[in-house]
Amino acid sequence: MTAALRLGLLVALVMTAFAANSVLNRLALAGGGAGPAAFAAVRLLTGAAALAVLLRLRGRALPLAAKGRWKGAGALALYVLGFSFAYVTLDAGVGALILFGGVQITMFAGALIGGERPSPLRWAGAGVAVLGLVWLLWPAGAAVPNAGGAALMAAAALGWGVYSLIGRGATDPLAETAANFVWAAPVGLLAWIVVADAMAPSGVLLAALSGVVTSGLGYALWYAVLPRLAASTAALSQLTVPVIALAGGAVLLGEAVTLRVVLASALVIGGVALGVAATRRR
Repeated sequence: MTAALRLGLLVALVMTAFAANSVLNRLALAGGGAGPAAFAAVRLLTGAAALAVLLRLRGRALPLAAKGRWKGAGALALYVLGFSFAYVTLDAGVGALILFGGVQITMFAGALIGGERPSPLRWAGAGVAVLGLVWLLWPAGAAVPNAGGAALMAAAALGWGVYSLIGRGATDPLAETAANFVWAAPVGLLAWIVVADAMAPSGVLLAALSGVVTSGLGYALWYAVLPRLAASTAALSQLTVPVIALAGGAVLLGEAVTLRVVLASALVIGGVALGVAATRRR
């Protein structure tokens, strides 16, 4: 297996974990298993605990006092809390559109500031993929999105974009991800104490699965592959997450798959492929 193919498979695995987070969050909130603060807090707490134990089993210490640690932890907390609370008032499709559109803006801006100059083909691929995403996620006849929900999701997009940009400099992905979760967990717990929303056993299970597997381990893997990706490529690859989440929703939640979904998904995947091909050609 070539290095490029191995990297591609790892990125695909990470995107699947991200999509699973979306499905798990929707299952918990829509089914009444958890409120947004409860889900976010348990997600962060279980992720922190699992990663800290894993690091300890390897005989390593948490780099809690590392310089600038607050940046990664703060960005992670902003993303997780904004993501959970936004979906209280936002349609799932519109929320995903704001989230991933915002991530693109944040990460492409970070790429430009960092001296990266994406090729015209990369920009074209991103444009095609974003158009496909709009077609895929914007519901017909939808009203103007709730302003508060949209602002929360935009904040989540900023948090995740910054978190991913920071990860491009990761030298110890597991330790750095664990430390970020440990510092972000008290923020999530404080939000839960303030909001005091309820949580059923099913919600605990879904939040823990999200925290340990698709967030904790998934984000550690993301930090492992980010240093090998251009910032714009990392941003572009995340546009596949809503497509994967829709596929997961069709399988797990019985959501309908229409012709529009198929064609728009093909447009997203095609745009991402075009942008990634630009990377290889250069």
